[in-house]
Amino acid sequence: MREDILHKAGDLFLEFGFKSVTMDHLARELGVSKKTIYEYFTNKSNLVEQVAYFIRDRIHAEIDLVQLKNLDPIEEMIEIKRVVMKRLKNEKTSPQFQFQRYYPKIYAKMRESQVCKMEDCIGKNIERGVDEGYYRKDIHKVFTCRIYIAGMLNLKDEELFKDSHLSPKELYEEFLKYHLRSIVDAKGLQRLIELEKHLLE
Repeated sequence: MREDILHKAGDLFLEFGFKSVTMDHLARELGVSKKTIYEYFTNKSNLVEQVAYFIRDRIHAEIDLVQLKNLDPIEEMIEIKRVVMKRLKNEKTSPQFQFQRYYPKIYAKMRESQVCKMEDCIGKNIERGVDEGYYRKDIHKVFTCRIYIAGMLNLKDEELFKDSHLSPKELYEEFLKYHLRSIVDAKGLQRLIELEKHLLE
């Protein structure tokens, strides 16, 4: 039952926002009483924290599986993008904003964990891309990794992108294109164009 609650709460939080979803709403969606939920979670803050860990762990596990596929560095980045985009539910709501505003301590812990994962994942991707000739030899690897992380974190800033008329998914698409096209070598550009054509077919 605990995992069922985490699944449903995660879906609702990502669709409607962490503040907007009440325990009553969650109980109705699950077809159980609030008392049942409180048997597993002491209060809503505890539920939010456990849901955040649950979603984070699922995303990290899926990224780990992508890395095990031994794809070329550019295809790996596109596959990781798919993993992340699966978690972007309703494009008209602001779950991240509500999470940050109403649960700042939990948000800060999740952000720190997210940065660590990105630093490991993107750092390895950049290292491999340079070694295998997909990315330019002259890029500064640490700077490139950190600027990617900074960009990813700031994509969630609604105020910054309010005039872009891009959905969260479209913002991520544009950011990944920007990132890859700024670091690829001739071999990498050719591979990127091939993959982009394949995605449009």
